[in-house]
Amino acid sequence: MTTKSTVLDVEGMTCSACVRHVEQALRGVDGVEKLDVKIGKVRVDHDETKATPQQLIEAIAEAGYEPRITS
Repeated sequence: MTTKSTVLDVEGMTCSACVRHVEQALRGVDGVEKLDVKIGKVRVDHDETKATPQQLIEAIAEAGYEPRITS
């Protein structure tokens, strides 16, 4: 297993309900190990052989938010 941390800025997250919604979306991605979700920012520790950054982005986008990887 290879663990990677991905940090994303997420537009549209404005409240604690949004945070819970994003957490729920990311927990549905196989390979996600640890989450730190705050309004506007997400850090995900994930098994990169199971969950790619693109899959994390897609899960958040499907939940109705606009994620992008921070530089």
